[in-house]
Amino acid sequence: MRHLYPPTKDAAVFDWLARAQREPRQAHREWAERGVALLPLGTRFNAVRLPARTVHAGAGTDDLRKVTETLAELFCGPVIHSRPQHAYYALTAPQPTARWVYPDEAPMLGAGHFLSIPAPDLRGSYGLYWAVRPRIVGDVCAVPSVAALVHIAREAQGRPQ
Repeated sequence: MRHLYPPTKDAAVFDWLARAQREPRQAHREWAERGVALLPLGTRFNAVRLPARTVHAGAGTDDLRKVTETLAELFCGPVIHSRPQHAYYALTAPQPTARWVYPDEAPMLGAGHFLSIPAPDLRGSYGLYWAVRPRIVGDVCAVPSVAALVHIAREAQGRPQ
């Protein structure tokens, strides 16, 4: 069993995330036992699934350190990296997914979807981990910033806007 994270500001941030579930203690148990918690989307936050090739094109590099720096600077919010899925997940404010402008190349996941959320201490460059950790309660990426990255990637890949 993993140790629960120490009582710090992380505790408040991850308690806020856990409250996406009807039973927040379940999320805390999953983080402690498995390192990830499966949380529903659409109430506290949505997630935009960004293929790694899109993120790398938008960042102009596939160097993980530089990609992480770019995402932190551009999004100003939490991003999960799933190396096995070759994808990044930007947590955004909940909104109707039909309003998202890039549903094909970077779908926004909302109500009816679930996302594996890493424990606070999962960092690194393997498996599922925080590329950019949440900083405060309610921290999410700005949807226009996420759309800007997809737009930049499309231009870099020579795809029509």
